[in-house]
Amino acid sequence: MIDRLFLRKKIEDFLLEDIGYRDLTTDSIENHRTVEAEIIAKEELVVAGVEFAKEVFSVLDSDTDFLFSVNDGTRLKKGDRILTIVGNSGSILKGERTALNILQRLSGIATNTAKFVEEIQGTKAKILDTRKTTPGFRAFEKYAVTVGGGYNHRFALYDMVLIKDNHISLVGSIKEVVRQIKEKVSPMVKVEVEVSNLKQFEEALETDVDIIMLDNMDIEEIREAVRINDGKKELEVSGNVNLENVKQIAETGVDYISTGSIIHSSRWMDISLRFVGNL
Repeated sequence: MIDRLFLRKKIEDFLLEDIGYRDLTTDSIENHRTVEAEIIAKEELVVAGVEFAKEVFSVLDSDTDFLFSVNDGTRLKKGDRILTIVGNSGSILKGERTALNILQRLSGIATNTAKFVEEIQGTKAKILDTRKTTPGFRAFEKYAVTVGGGYNHRFALYDMVLIKDNHISLVGSIKEVVRQIKEKVSPMVKVEVEVSNLKQFEEALETDVDIIMLDNMDIEEIREAVRINDGKKELEVSGNVNLENVKQIAETGVDYISTGSIIHSSRWMDISLRFVGNL
């Protein structure tokens, strides 16, 4: 779960972006009162972001109450209730769009991730995300991946070494770039190297890396890499992964399958808010 202080600051920023100095529409209405509102799923989905949506309304009005809510990760059908809110009508109207944006975006990621996870059931592989995230919204999007049953790859550049093609090109060889990096980082930091063919893979096997990423290799190359590896290193596959081929990739025996599409290509789910009564 996201740190509470971090969450509150983010929500405040989101609301400032949407409301600015005032809500011209809502602030021009005089008869605001305490109302009950419901947030509803309008299609089948795996919900994510419920506590974040609550925080939106709580930031706007600390007296807001929540009579009902489902837990993140719950599978919902069309018409199922996600959240029931009791509070000032003005505050609810001001928070509506921000709360729904969060729920729609994160539920889309959780729902999409769950489809990938379901496809590889029965294999040892795990579905990983990437750093292909919306700037400023990474913590939320990566959280939604875990709700859908996936796992987070490195969060940012500071928490893991990932040697990519441009790093190798800059230094000259896989062995040399690994040597330089291993001399400077803590032995507690995981080191991964990306390779694009079997020749590079065999060179990477001779280094002291923890994980080798097989990038954009075809299925026969992946199978051969698994055979050559024989359990020596953890193997990850990345590049051109989709719902049609992810099971076949997982069945080769690799440890991880990473895909940015579970975040960047997830569509927003259809979720709405409606007033259901006055209190």
